[in-house]
Amino acid sequence: MADRSEANRLQQETAFQKILRRPEIGSFVVMIIIIVALAIASDGKAFNPLGLKNNIAIIAQYGIIATGAAVLMIAGEFDLSIGSMIGFAGMSMAMMLKWGLPFGLGEATPAAAFFITLAMTLGIGWVIGMIVVRSGLSSFIVTLAFLFFLRGVTEVCFRLINQSTQISGLQDFKLESWFADIMGGEVFGWFYDIWFALGGNLNRNGEQWVHGFDARFFWWIVIAGVAYFVLSRTQIGNWIYATGDNKDAARANGVPVDKVKVGLFMFTAFCATMFAACQVYDTNTSDAAKGNLMELFAIAIAVVGGTLMTGGFGSILGVVFGAITVGLVANAVFFIPAIDGAWFRVFLGGILLAAVFANERIRKRITGGI
Repeated sequence: MADRSEANRLQQETAFQKILRRPEIGSFVVMIIIIVALAIASDGKAFNPLGLKNNIAIIAQYGIIATGAAVLMIAGEFDLSIGSMIGFAGMSMAMMLKWGLPFGLGEATPAAAFFITLAMTLGIGWVIGMIVVRSGLSSFIVTLAFLFFLRGVTEVCFRLINQSTQISGLQDFKLESWFADIMGGEVFGWFYDIWFALGGNLNRNGEQWVHGFDARFFWWIVIAGVAYFVLSRTQIGNWIYATGDNKDAARANGVPVDKVKVGLFMFTAFCATMFAACQVYDTNTSDAAKGNLMELFAIAIAVVGGTLMTGGFGSILGVVFGAITVGLVANAVFFIPAIDGAWFRVFLGGILLAAVFANERIRKRITGGI
C-alpha cells in the first residue's frame, strides 16, 4: 500500500491533469457554455458591436466589486457593506458636484469630489476592519450592521440636504474634465476602429457604429490585474492565502494578520468607490439605491469563480470567468426578449450551489484533503 502511494506521488501529471486541478477550471467551462449558448440564442446580436459594448459594461461593473470581495474572502472574511458603500460614494460625489465642496470650500471638480469621497470610504473600510480584528466578531455580522448603517445614513442625510435620494441632470463633466473622462468616458477605441476598417461595425448609414468601450472596462482590467499580481507574485499574496487558510498558524509564522484584514476591507471600499465613480461620471446621475444587492452579486461571482467561503483558496482568473458568466446571463434578457428576466435569479441560484460543491471537490483534489 505504501509502495503504491509513493508511486502515485512520484507519477508525473499530464498538462490536461494540471489544468483540471486549477481552481478556476469549473467557472471557465461554464463561461464557454454560456457564451456559445447566448451567441446561438440571440442570433449573434449579443456579440455585435453594440451588444459587446453593453455586455462588457455590466460584466466590468460586476468584476470590479467581485475582485474586492474575492480577495477578502480568500483571507477568510466577508463584506456585506459593499452595496451600501456604492450608494454612499455615488451620492457623495454627486452632491459635491451639484452643491460644491463641504464647509463652503468652493466648487468641486470631478477629481476633488472623487478623492474626498475615496478618503471617506477608505476611512469607513478601516473602521470596519478594526472592529472585526479588535473585537473578534464575525465580519458577516459587523458588515451586515454597516450595510444598514450606511444605507440609512445615506438616505437620511441626502434627503435632508438634497430633498431627495436621487440626483440627476448633472452637467456632462466628461466634456471638460480629463478626470471625468477617464472614469466615465470611452476606452479602447482602436478595437472598434479596426473592426470598422475591416468592414464591420457599421450603422444603417454605413458609418462607424460604436466608438469604444465604457471606461469601467479599463478600470476592471487594472484592478483585476493588480490583484492577480499581488496574489500570485508577492509576499502580501502569500500572507492573504495564509490568513484565510489558518490565521493562528499564519500569525505564529510572523504574518501581520490584522493588518492584512484591515487593508483588504479598505480594498473592498476602494472597489465600491470606483464602481460608483464610473457610474456617476458615465450617466451624470446618482441614486442612494444604486448598489442595492450588489454585495450579494459580488460574493456570488467570487464563489462561482472558485473562491471558497471558508477562505484560503481562490483565484482572480476564476473571478474574471465568473463575472463574464453572470454578466452575460444578467444581460441575456435584452437580447432574447422571450426569456423572463426572473430566470436569471434561478440560474444564479443553481450555479452558485453547484459551484460550492465543485469548489470543495477541486480543493480536496489539490490539497489532498478528505
